[in-house]
Parts: sequence; C-alpha cells; structure tokens
Amino acid sequence: MTITSRQNQKLKEIRKLGQRRRARDGAQRFVAEGEDLLAAADAAGWTAIERYCAEGSGLEGTPVSPQLLAGASELGSGTRALAVYDERWRERPQGPLVVYLHGVGDPGNVGAILRCAEAFGASAVALGPDTADPYGPKAVRASMGAIFTVPVCRTASEQLPGTTIALAIDAPETLDQLTPAGEISLLIGAERTGLPRGVLDAADHVARIPIANHSLNAAMAAAVALYELRRMRR
Repeated sequence: MTITSRQNQKLKEIRKLGQRRRARDGAQRFVAEGEDLLAAADAAGWTAIERYCAEGSGLEGTPVSPQLLAGASELGSGTRALAVYDERWRERPQGPLVVYLHGVGDPGNVGAILRCAEAFGASAVALGPDTADPYGPKAVRASMGAIFTVPVCRTASEQLPGTTIALAIDAPETLDQLTPAGEISLLIGAERTGLPRGVLDAADHVARIPIANHSLNAAMAAAVALYELRRMRR
C-alpha cells in the first residue's frame, strides 16, 4: 500500500533520523538516499531495516507518494529511493593502514575521506574528538558508498596501531622522505587549526605535503597522503 500521509509514523522516523536524532526504540540508525547508495549497500551485504521508493518508480521498497518522499529527503532535489540501516562501529582501529581524523568537523570532508580510504585501500577510519558524524546525511552522500565498505570507529590517538604519521603544514620533513614499514596510522586534523600540539608531539613522525600554497582541505590532504603511502608500501 502506498504511503500518502505526511503523518505516517515511518516518514516521521525518517525525518528524525535525517536530523540525526535517535530512533524511537533507541537504536543507532541512519538513512541513505539515492539508487547508487542503496546499490552500494546491497553490494556490500548491508540489509536495510526499511526501504522506500517513489510511487511509480519501479524500484524496490515500500511505495511513497513522490512529494512525500521528497519531503522526507535531506537532498535538496529529493530522491526516488531511500533506506534505513543500522550503524556499524568497529571496537578498535586495525591496520595495516588506518586514517585518524581529529577535529575534522565538516561532514562533507569526513565522507570524502571515507571515499579516499576506500580508493587507496585503507583498512579503517578512526574518529577522534570534534570530528563530524560519518553517518550523518552529508557524510553518507559524500562517501559515495564507502560508508558501507570502510570500517569506522571512535578512538583516541594514543590507541592507534603501528607507526603514526601526523600531517602538519610546518613539518620539517616531507611525506615522501619517510620510509615507514609495517602498520601505519595517518593522522589528519582540521584545515584551519591542524592537529593539536599534544597529538603532534606523541606521533612517531610529523610530515608535510610539499605544496605551493598554505594548505589543502582535509579530504584533499588525505587523498594525496594515502596515494603517497600506498606508493611507498608497493
């Protein structure tokens, strides 16, 4: 039966989850929107708690009036399909290559870093203090499906595995001068403030990406650094 009422309880729940408010039963869940993201979830073996589609779209899920589905969507242009999933959190980060984010507050950057982590074979993304929610709508969209393939966890920088390499724009040595072996954790901070001094002092190496201007945003820095580390390891 097609959902045609804005007061439908399931649509209310979707709107709450889109605002990152906890489900009625207390479960940690999130919403993924769009056919590509749902296909990525399917390919990664994630089972949706609920799945909805615009009436007449021919897609899998409970049919919803297109106007109502657009109203429940966090996308400005609406969507033809969305689904609700349980969040998955790994207990601790595991190598061989972990990306640690500290103070990366832009969810778009967090999602893009997840996408980079998937592209360059990182084994996990670890989230430190003041880092945006990877299961928020903007981060999920920016991940382009990587949220379903790259494990995420919350941790402190002291609990990262292997050799820790912190990125800093004023570091004396460049990333390509390092010769790390074994497990590696790459530490990335906020674009404006970088990593806290205590995190930098505790890292095994502090390195910079040689660039002509003053900085890259967090996602761009992650992409360059992960490429370089992958090249070194090969």
